[in-house]
Amino acid sequence: MPRASTHIFRVSPMAAAKVHRDIEIASNASLHDLAEAIVAAFDFDFDHAFGFYSGKTLSTLLRSEPKYELFADMDGTETDALSVERTTVATAFPKPGHRMTFLFDYGDEWLFQVTLTGTGQKAPRAKYPKVLAKQGASPEQYPDPEEK
Repeated sequence: MPRASTHIFRVSPMAAAKVHRDIEIASNASLHDLAEAIVAAFDFDFDHAFGFYSGKTLSTLLRSEPKYELFADMDGTETDALSVERTTVATAFPKPGHRMTFLFDYGDEWLFQVTLTGTGQKAPRAKYPKVLAKQGASPEQYPDPEEK
């Protein structure tokens, strides 16, 4: 029986390109699972809506296709986006080098560059997702506006 595959991502906050996390996740995991792994890897609370976007600039971010949003999974919400809960990471990120922008918290607009750097095989008894490498300190999710 062949082992299941994994996807390996490099994720960097767009405001701090030298900071990154390398995350390995099961290829059949959902984009929702990837979003949760990204947020946890940067020590954020998973308490806001989010989406994955193929737009390369802020002006094209929300208009470019494909896009995947949590809103697509909410009853009664009109959106032209695809589901984050029903889309696997392997579908959204088909080959190494594929990139998308992860937008977390539409109010504070945390933007992360998510790049598929490679694929792998699940190790026996290993738990996924997992952080393979960390570079730099996580940005503060809710910085104190008084400390500037």
